[in-house]
Amino acid sequence: MNWLLTLLLLPAIGAVVVALLPKDKIDMAKQVALGFSVATLVLVIAMALQFDAESTEPFQFVTSTPWIRSFGVSFSLGVDGIALVLIALAAVLVPVVILAGWNEADHSDAPTKGYFALMLLLEACMIGVFAAVDVFLFYVFFEVMLIPMYFMIGRYGGARRSYAAVKFLIVSLFGGLFMLASLIGLYVVAQREIGAGTFDFLTLTQLNMDDTTQRMLFLGFFFAFAVKAPLWPFHTWLPDAATEAQPGSAVLLVGVLDKVGTFGMLRYCLPLFPEASQFYTPIIIVISIIGIIYGALLAIGQTDIKRLIAYTSISHFGFITLGIFAMTSQGQSGSTLYMINHGFSTAALFLVAGFLMSRRGSKLVEDYGGVYKVAPLLAGFFLIAGLSSLALPGMSSFVSEFLVLVGTFVRYPIAAVIATTGIILAALYVLWLYQRTMTGPVKPGCEDVKDLTGREIVAVSPLVVLILALGVFPAPALNVINPAVDRTMVAVGVMDPSVGVGAGCDLADGCRAEGEGQ
Repeated sequence: MNWLLTLLLLPAIGAVVVALLPKDKIDMAKQVALGFSVATLVLVIAMALQFDAESTEPFQFVTSTPWIRSFGVSFSLGVDGIALVLIALAAVLVPVVILAGWNEADHSDAPTKGYFALMLLLEACMIGVFAAVDVFLFYVFFEVMLIPMYFMIGRYGGARRSYAAVKFLIVSLFGGLFMLASLIGLYVVAQREIGAGTFDFLTLTQLNMDDTTQRMLFLGFFFAFAVKAPLWPFHTWLPDAATEAQPGSAVLLVGVLDKVGTFGMLRYCLPLFPEASQFYTPIIIVISIIGIIYGALLAIGQTDIKRLIAYTSISHFGFITLGIFAMTSQGQSGSTLYMINHGFSTAALFLVAGFLMSRRGSKLVEDYGGVYKVAPLLAGFFLIAGLSSLALPGMSSFVSEFLVLVGTFVRYPIAAVIATTGIILAALYVLWLYQRTMTGPVKPGCEDVKDLTGREIVAVSPLVVLILALGVFPAPALNVINPAVDRTMVAVGVMDPSVGVGAGCDLADGCRAEGEGQ
């Protein structure tokens, strides 16, 4: 069975089917969309059970068909452990979002069926971007997935949806142009070195580029990924987009789509440009630390619930990038796991906050208070999601955050210590938000807030189960991730520092020397 092609086509076909349904068949459109998303999840689970974590092959379930022969472009799909868990993340979140956002688009001027068709189309694009092993194909999916999200924000979002959607699209496309320029450069280098231009990922990793070329091409890729992630100071589009989007759209935007940026850093920046990755690491680590602190501080000062959650994600993406460029197996495994855990915890936060705001009709923190007295289940789910976001031990985010900090400390102890302050700030913004909205006397307007319905409980419960399960037993995910991370470390030419080496490792000399000794 051609697993990946089937996975790619199933939600795409679902999107077409939903779009072709009559406009008045709103319930049928929702049911069909949910059915296709659940079928996709089942297929991902079946594929994951066939995945061999001990395989020495760089990619599994590979399928390749020539696409644009004259430019060496092929429609090539394949997954390693990193791509597999991110595809699984998308497959879990889409049916959760459809079920949780059952009524999100009902009051929009645009057809309700279009909202759910766009979700399925976005899922197909996200599967494609994680599974592509042809760099040009990756770029195509990287850009095309912007379109469904643009319409999900621009047609179904809040009062300033047009501004937020246009800003999201323009900034993202602008970043993508830099990656396109670097793609062209890679093609020219390949043509010069092997006599034929190609975009095959494994072939491109074998190119012998000089340091100057690597550093120039690296910047194009990294800029595009930093915008997508988003990493400070390229983050400005995210608070607006996440605030104006429907909660379900915000989940897919922050929970999955933004992970393409950090995935791209790990998958493409490091193996394609190993010397440049090491050269720019000190700068990227500084940027990551600034993002951790900056995002947390701005989250503390927000009065809009959705905007607060958006700024917490900027802080979290700083942790993810820090772990990737710590150049240790613990850091990179922690970052990959962090992408998954952040997706689940942020999804739970956005969805429960969405349930709350739909009942009260306000996004402002000051309009809430004492909600736990009238809606205890809602308050309980909100607390679990918040505790996961602040990386409480026993929650999934703790494991990934711990690995990132340990992996960073062995090379950059000062950076790790500074980054740890982000945990303290996370406790402030999460607990303060919970205290102001859920505890104390019931504020006027909150008396009639109803508790979660059965559908809403069913939608959010899988996220809570995964948050708790991965917090107690993360081994199944790490066993899949670790071999792929090890191959990335080998491709970059670095190895984990010995005990006592990390505290004084200089990236330009010592770390490279370790890699040469492999």
